Amino acid sequence: EMEAKYTRKMQALRDEMDLRRKTEIHELEERKNTQISELVGNHEGAFGAIKNYYNDITAKNLALINLLKEQVEDLKKREAVLEKEKADVVHQNKELTEPLQEAQELVAELQKKLVHYHRDKEALMNSKAHLKIAQKELKDLQWEHEVLEQRFSKVQAERDELYQKFTKAINEVQQKTGFKNLLLERKLQGLLSLLEQKEVEISEVMAASNLDPSALSLVSHKLEDVLNSKNATIQDLQLQLARVCKAHNDMLQTFEAKLTAFGIPLDNLGFQPLSFPFPGQ
Repeated sequence: EMEAKYTRKMQALRDEMDLRRKTEIHELEERKNTQISELVGNHEGAFGAIKNYYNDITAKNLALINLLKEQVEDLKKREAVLEKEKADVVHQNKELTEPLQEAQELVAELQKKLVHYHRDKEALMNSKAHLKIAQKELKDLQWEHEVLEQRFSKVQAERDELYQKFTKAINEVQQKTGFKNLLLERKLQGLLSLLEQKEVEISEVMAASNLDPSALSLVSHKLEDVLNSKNATIQDLQLQLARVCKAHNDMLQTFEAKLTAFGIPLDNLGFQPLSFPFPGQ
C-alpha cells in the first residue's frame, strides 16, 4: 500500500512536474517565439535599411562608374590627342634641334663678341684719349720740328760755310806743312849724308897722316864738338819737324771733330787727309 501510495504520489508529482515542465516549456516557447519574431522583425528592418543603404551606394557607384567611364573615354580621347600632339611636338623638336643648336652657337659667338665689344670699346676709349694726347704731342713736335728745321737750315748754311773754309784752310795748311816737312826732311837727309861723308873723310885723313896721339886727341875732340853741334842741329830740326807734324795732326783731329759735330760724314770730303807720322815712326 505504501509502495502503491508512494507510486501514486510519485506519479502525481511526476504529472505535476510534467505539467509544470510543459507549462514552462510553453512559456519558454512563447517567449522564444516572441523574441524570434522581434529578432526577425528587427533583422528584417535592419536588412531593409542595409539593403536600401547598399542599393543607394550601388546606385551611386553605378552612376560614379558611368561617370568615370565617360571620364575615362574623355581621357582616352585626350590622351590620343595628346599623343598626336606629342608626336607633332617631337617631330617639331627634331626639326628645331639643328636651328636651336645653330642659335645656341650663334648666341655663344655673340656673347664672345659682346665681351670683345666691351673690351674693344674700352680700348677704343683709351685709344681716343691717347690719340688726343698724341695729337697734342704731334702739334708740339710739329712746332718744334719747324723751329728745328729753321735752326737746321741756319746751321746747315753755317756748316756749308765752315766746310768750305775748313776745306780751303786744310788744303792750304796741308800744302804748306807738306812742303815744309819735305824741305826739312831733305835738309836733314842732306846733313846726314854730309856728316857721313865728313866722317869718312876724317877717317881717311887720320889713317893717312901719322899724327901723334895728342894731336889726334885734339882733332878727335874738335871733331866730337863739331859732331855734337851737328847732332844738336839735327835734334833741333827733328823737334821742329815733330812740332809741325803734331800741329798738322791736331788740326786734322779738330777738323774731324767739327765735321762730326755738324753731322758731316768724313767721306764727303772727297779726299783722305794725310796724317804725318812723328819722327822715328
